[in-house]
Formats: sequence, structure tokens, C-alpha cells
Amino acid sequence: MLKKRFSIVTLVIACICSCTLVIAALLYGLQSVTGSLPGTFKFLRALSIVRSSFIESVDYNKLYEGAIKGMVNALCDPYSVYLDEESFKSLITSTEGHFGGIGIVIGMKDNNFVVIAPLKGTPGDRAGIKSGDKITAIDGKKTAGQTLEDVVAQIRGKEGTSVEIELKTKAGEVKTVRVIRSDIKLETVAGEMKNNKIGYIRIGMFNENTGSDFIKKFHELEGQGMEALVLDLRDNPGGLLSESVKVAELMVPKGPIVSVTERSGKSVTEYSSLEKTKYPVAVIVNQGSASAAEIVAGALQDTKAGKLFGTKTFGKGSVQSVSNLDESTGMKLTIARYYTPSGRSINGTGIEPDVVIEATGENGENQLTEAISYLEKELANK
Repeated sequence: MLKKRFSIVTLVIACICSCTLVIAALLYGLQSVTGSLPGTFKFLRALSIVRSSFIESVDYNKLYEGAIKGMVNALCDPYSVYLDEESFKSLITSTEGHFGGIGIVIGMKDNNFVVIAPLKGTPGDRAGIKSGDKITAIDGKKTAGQTLEDVVAQIRGKEGTSVEIELKTKAGEVKTVRVIRSDIKLETVAGEMKNNKIGYIRIGMFNENTGSDFIKKFHELEGQGMEALVLDLRDNPGGLLSESVKVAELMVPKGPIVSVTERSGKSVTEYSSLEKTKYPVAVIVNQGSASAAEIVAGALQDTKAGKLFGTKTFGKGSVQSVSNLDESTGMKLTIARYYTPSGRSINGTGIEPDVVIEATGENGENQLTEAISYLEKELANK
């Protein structure tokens, strides 16, 4: 009888120990994922109270989406955002080369929603929206206190519909423009020969076709006798880092193009294998040149493979990664900062051109003229 009781007690103790170990393992696993058990329990407690006590029926999916959105917003990084179904679809289509809207790219600077660049030939460009304009209201609703993704979502919409945007220009003038949305289809690379031996290539942004399109245009101009190149990156808001590397590989001599460094300190460097620069290069930039455009400009400047003309660039030196959360939503998160070949971080500061020249005339023709004049002297001295 005593042996039987001892066996039962032993079994109970074993069960308790096993359960304790399982619970401890679960709590350890939960803490390793969430980083804070008290915070996790607080969140679950809040969710439980809302589900059981809120006066109206609760859409649980909205609660979860709101929680994720709030979590990302708490990072206080304008380029880290939760992508709902509509935003996720818009992001994918924009990198593929087309999207719905008015054709302006927006960033945040000093807590303002700033137009990085209007894309050439789009409704926003034709409406007179300029790089550096601050967006203060959309359809009568002030943008203060909103997220970058909220502002972008309000500007985008169905083709043929209109949106009213209140802007504050660099000169301090407040104006309102009404723009008809359209399907924005982008040809990101265009080029031609200038003054016999000087080629000209403009890159509007960096989408998944830009690298191959640039290579094709570069070789096409070579076949037409190109001996020097003007690379126009004005009002280029950036895009895919991988495509900017493909472009730089044709001009940057053997060595680093860009280094990408994560929070952990892990760094990945993209290299050029080009034995030497083939042609003199003049790069034109302005405050609308950002992100991937700054990677190309910074690499050319640091390696002395190109000379920069124009005005200081935007200063977006961070790298974002998009992760799927399910089939139709995702999260865009800043995961690293990039550095030019000399180790410069241009985040928040931008790149100062070698020759600072403010644009005059509607299309800044004086900047192009200065770049061509420089290349003509370089060719004459060869």
C-alpha cells in the first residue's frame, strides 16, 4: 500500500516538474521572441479587455492590423510602415514600373512631408509641383500628425479621379493645386547624343528594369561614338538598391560601390569589377536626387570617376526591406544604412556637388550646359 502511494506521489511530482519545465520553456521562448514578458502580458490583457468589454462587436482583424501599425509607428521612422492590402499592392506595382496616382515621390524631412521629386511628364509634374514643396493638406485635411503612408494613400487613387493638394513652396508661398490621377507608367531611362561625342542619359528612378535599360542605352550611345557621358539624376527619388549597383558597375572603377551596414554591425559591400573608367562622366543632381540615385552619385564622386554638378541631394541614406506578413499585407522596415566608398553616411545631410550651380530656367538648362562644357574640356585635354 505504501509503495502504491509512493508511486502515485512520484508520478504527481514528475507531472508537476514536467509541466513546470514546459511552462518555463514556453515563457523563455515567448520572451526570446517578444523581448519583454511584462509587455507581452500587458498587450494580451488589453486585447482581452477590448474583446470582452467594448460596447460594440469587434472586428479582430482590425485590432491586429491596428496593433501592428501602432508598433511600427512607434519606431518614429518615416520609412518603416505597415503595408495594408492596398499599400502592399501599390508598392509592388510601383517597383514593377507602373502605379496609380499623380507621379510624385514623397519623403519626410524635419517632420514635414516633402516632395522628393515629381516624375517627368506625370500629372504632378504638369501641375507645377516641385522638389522641396511641402504637402500641408490633402482634400482639405491637414497632413500634420499623419504618417507618410497615410499621405501617400490619400494622394493615390483611381485613374480619372482628382485630388486637391495644398503646398508650401521653398519660398514660403502657400498654393493649392487640383490634379487628375492617372495610371503612371514609367520609362526610367532615356538618352541621346549631345555635341557629337558627348552622350546624355537621364534616369528617372530605379525600378526592376532600370539596370538593364541603362546598360542597353549606354552601349547604344557607345555605338554612336560616345566618348564622354552626362548622367542626369535630377529629381530621381531612388528605388531599388540592386539596380543602382548595376548602373554604377559601368562607370565606377574596380573597388567598392556601396556598403550596407545593419544594426548588428554586419556589413555587405557591393563591388565593381570594371578595370578602369572608360569615359569622363559629369553627373547632375539636385535636392530631388535621393536614395539609390545618391548611391550612384556618391560612388562616382568618391572614386573620382565622375564630377557632380547641381545642388545638394536629398539625404536618404537608409535601406528598407519589405517582408510579407501574409499573402496580401507586409511591412517595410528600415534595416540598414548605406555608406559611400569613402565611408560617408549621407543620411539627413545629402551630397554636396563638386560644382554647385543653382538651376535657372524651367528645366535647369544651365546645369546641363555647365556639365557639357566640363566634358568638352576634358576631351580636349586628352
